[in-house]
Amino acid sequence: MPDPVTDTSGVAARLTDVRARIAAAERAAQRPAGSVQLVAVSKTFGDDRIVPALEAGQRIFGENRVQEAERKWPPLRERFPGVVVHLIGPLQTNKVRDALAAFDVIETLDRPKLAHALADAMSSSGRRLPCFLEVNLAEEPQKAGVAPAALPEFVALCRDELQLPVVGLMCIPPAEQEPAPYFALLAKLARRHGLAQVSMGMSADFETAVTFGATAVRVGTAIFGAR
Repeated sequence: MPDPVTDTSGVAARLTDVRARIAAAERAAQRPAGSVQLVAVSKTFGDDRIVPALEAGQRIFGENRVQEAERKWPPLRERFPGVVVHLIGPLQTNKVRDALAAFDVIETLDRPKLAHALADAMSSSGRRLPCFLEVNLAEEPQKAGVAPAALPEFVALCRDELQLPVVGLMCIPPAEQEPAPYFALLAKLARRHGLAQVSMGMSADFETAVTFGATAVRVGTAIFGAR
């Protein structure tokens, strides 16, 4: 009997289950149906896992690395129109131009140097991607992201001074801690700064994220299985 976690033929079924759980969480939170976007995190997975999700109608995906996205997605985009790929991993300034060509959304804008590099590259290329500001809510030293106290200044730099298309905030709560307070804080910060989108919640906690106002959840393992 196939292992339900690693069997590639189960991708479509697991995707259906995740969609149903998001819909149930929307109803429980008295939110409109379809108000939460599912970003299927396909990092490290090959076509054997990704194609079943595409065939099941999934079109929004998340990748961590520029080079991996450059390699994987051009042929898949040709086969499946309408694909949108989010960068959800750290972005080096020397990869900005490549990222603008490979991705459709940048979720990890986290420092002034990167903001300036993105502004320059967007200006010269004419390709302006929606950006999320990554917030390090617990100020963990090993994680990227702007500290909450520095967020007002960073928003002013990115949105007002550099005129970047900032659409929302993104976070990864501390591991092994209850995520709800962090989700509530990110949603509060987004409202305070007039940002409509909030990207938070992964396989283990996306239903909680929906409860606290996520507009996008990033789900990998629950759809594609173990890495």
